[in-house]
Amino acid sequence: MAVFIWTAKIDRRKTALVLVGAVVLCGAVLAAVFLGTRGTAASAAVSPKGVKTAEDRAAYLTAWGWQVPDDAAEVEELELPKEFGPEYDQYMSLQADQGFDLTKYAGKRIKRYTYDILNYPTGEAGVQAHLLICKNTVVAGEIVGEDFLHGLAMPG
Repeated sequence: MAVFIWTAKIDRRKTALVLVGAVVLCGAVLAAVFLGTRGTAASAAVSPKGVKTAEDRAAYLTAWGWQVPDDAAEVEELELPKEFGPEYDQYMSLQADQGFDLTKYAGKRIKRYTYDILNYPTGEAGVQAHLLICKNTVVAGEIVGEDFLHGLAMPG
């Protein structure tokens, strides 16, 4: 009968670093799993980056399920406030729920493209989509009706 004995010298600092790294990695995975639903709506539809042309904007809205004309009904150039006060809390929350963080664009000039929605589920007329774009990236968006405002996702 053969007996094998294996010995190893363990460096406690390296072992501690490996354990800390494993804990951090597990924490990141758990955070992604439990917090991953926030902001997935925007990324699930289509990437908000590289939205350069009228066709790109229409395709972006189409990816959310909206039918829109090829061209925007209105285009406005806006400057976002340097600081978002409490009056913006509800709007910022709506955008954050879609994965958008407008605080990154505070004080920047953006363009707001307004599109008429042709297929709102209730058949309501006058519903519009707003896309806020900075340097070919959608930074915010919403669907606006006479008595409502909601994110880009089709209500269901």
